[in-house]
Amino acid sequence: MKPTHIGCTVARFCRLILIASTSTGIAITNTVQASGFAVPEISVAGLGTANALVANADDPGAFAFNPAAMVFHDRNSIAAGGLFIGPDFSVRTANGRQESQGADWLVAPMMQAAIKLNDHWWAGLGINAPFGLETRWATGTFEPLTFTTTLPNGAEIPISPQPTQSKLETIDIVPTLSYRVNDQWSLSAGADIYWLKSAQLNSSLTDLSGDGTGWGFNLSTLYQQGPWSLGANFHSAATVKVTGKFRPLNQNLAALYIQSGGLMGLPPAQSAELDLNLPWRLQLGARYKLTPKLAVEFDWTRMGWSEFDRIQVESRDTGQVLLEDRNQWQDASAYRLGVTFKLTPETLLRFGYAYDENAQPDDYFSARVPDNDRQLFSLGVSQQLSDTWRIDAGYTFVMFEDRDFDGVRPYNPYQAPADINGTTAIAGEYQSQAHLIGIEVSMSF
Repeated sequence: MKPTHIGCTVARFCRLILIASTSTGIAITNTVQASGFAVPEISVAGLGTANALVANADDPGAFAFNPAAMVFHDRNSIAAGGLFIGPDFSVRTANGRQESQGADWLVAPMMQAAIKLNDHWWAGLGINAPFGLETRWATGTFEPLTFTTTLPNGAEIPISPQPTQSKLETIDIVPTLSYRVNDQWSLSAGADIYWLKSAQLNSSLTDLSGDGTGWGFNLSTLYQQGPWSLGANFHSAATVKVTGKFRPLNQNLAALYIQSGGLMGLPPAQSAELDLNLPWRLQLGARYKLTPKLAVEFDWTRMGWSEFDRIQVESRDTGQVLLEDRNQWQDASAYRLGVTFKLTPETLLRFGYAYDENAQPDDYFSARVPDNDRQLFSLGVSQQLSDTWRIDAGYTFVMFEDRDFDGVRPYNPYQAPADINGTTAIAGEYQSQAHLIGIEVSMSF
């Protein structure tokens, strides 16, 4: 490589490693329950009904899906529990079949409180984890790339920014206020306070870790008349400001920065920030009581993944824009069917089925989120232990359709876009499934 080309090559390399850590990283950490990186299981009652609860005025487990349901209950309540997720991801590439090396089981919190202020007003507080999870691909999972760049010291660096570890832990704190308009109709409004507790976004060339906060709002309504009830819940889009540390893994790049006096390339570690755009969420539902014991609900959910249109990474030290990259995911729908049956006055059974659409087109496919259409099969039980205490349990099996991805274009770091997403570099047959188990204890007073 000619010396006059060294500066341009290093600049391309620096942009490349940022792309490897961001556009294939922070906002597309793999999930197993819904399109993109959403986790719709925010209560154990929802886990048992495939999350078809937005029109349910009877079950306290519906408060997380529709806070307007609180006003149809006479008692205060608080519920706390956990969602245990056992994912199974694998890919068959030119190098053979590889399993994702993520945690065997992941845990997400669930908490919901409802307090009656007077005959018309209720206050609620929820805590859940609506986005996230984890995947890990061992180095060598994907076919090695042949591109290299030569540094002034004669060292050659392989340009192979393939994803390794992706971790995203997001907590949503949801204070709400609900109003009873009359005996049939209620309204609710609240905030979504997002805390990105941890993000770790690694490739074969770089590490990027950080955390951050952001906020949005939510609106809900519920109407019931006779055996029918109709519900709606909307969560706005939100932007989480993520701050963290960026670190190249190759020591030759650090040496280059020192030799050039900081004029070429990036420092071996620096502060960086970016905006994580979370999608809006809309859920509409209709519920019908066939008998006093048996009820059926159908919900339609729409996720605004088009909000996730770009990632812009900036240096916190200089304010310089390091990367602005397009994603262009598509809005996606889910169709949910939930059934509840009151076996005895103390025991309620739940069943559910859902079909979730994939939000990620081939042009932006990422090995960090081998997303595809999926089906969910759910069941659950609620047992009233006393006048005060209740325990809920639920289970969901998530079955992905296999995604045989060939790549829509060859990967070339010297041609825009240099993003590895959607390229032949991550071609393979991706298979996924997951088991979800939830348990929750509730107290009414």
